[in-house]
Amino acid sequence: MSAQIDLHLHTTASDGRLSPTELVRLAAGQGLKQISVSDHDTTEGLAEVYQAAQEFPDLRIIPGIELSTDVPGDEVHMLGYFIQYEDEEFQKVLRGFRSGRLERGEAMVDKLDELGLHVSWERVKEIAGDGSVGRPHIALALVEKGYFKEPKEAFAEYLGRNGLAYAEREKMTPAEGVKLLASVGGVPVLAHPSYLNDMEATIVELKAAGLLGMEVFYAQYSADVIQELAVLAVKYDLIPCGGSDYHGLGNTGEPLPGTMGPPPETVERLEEAARNITRAK
Repeated sequence: MSAQIDLHLHTTASDGRLSPTELVRLAAGQGLKQISVSDHDTTEGLAEVYQAAQEFPDLRIIPGIELSTDVPGDEVHMLGYFIQYEDEEFQKVLRGFRSGRLERGEAMVDKLDELGLHVSWERVKEIAGDGSVGRPHIALALVEKGYFKEPKEAFAEYLGRNGLAYAEREKMTPAEGVKLLASVGGVPVLAHPSYLNDMEATIVELKAAGLLGMEVFYAQYSADVIQELAVLAVKYDLIPCGGSDYHGLGNTGEPLPGTMGPPPETVERLEEAARNITRAK
């Protein structure tokens, strides 16, 4: 499937490997007409995204973010669209999140060292550059040292939620994430829901907190999973979103931008929801 909309993309501002400019050019080259750059816990790449998009008048940018939130035994990612991201209180919260990412990253490098996998924290920070440090940067350092062939292999055993070197960091709850996004006019959307331990219970809880959408058209899902999620989206009256979740990490088979995405009416519904949130503020 080739899509014209991709609402889940990452750049070097967080844990993607393309700069905002490179990502915009790739997205335009893939024939996309509307994209949202939704970096983890940061909007630092958006100014460059808008600047780069001036080369492509037919490409629309939807300001977005992906927040990492937490429940006992699980991590829940919350996407936000049409956010008024320059809000200073919002940015203050995001700076706190990024500080926590640094502390967590260093703790995980220490754990890896104890387990016999030796990577330099300085090298991890070099790989991250000016971006918000994340586990993929550690995975890339491990690949560079020859411990794994691909970043996803490092996650499977060491860096994932239940991995041997996993470390916690301070996060908000998913319900708090929903409210934070709404506070800046953003439409809260549950990212890759089928990865959750108790998907439908989480949807019910977050719907009560103000959740307005969920990812359905996710590039790493099978057709059967997409159909299952489409049914749930209708059941709970949630806007069906989606995209490639592109990072450019070099994993075999990673979907390119535009591999999968939602229909045009999704963006129309997101826009209307954002207007309603802003009017209600």
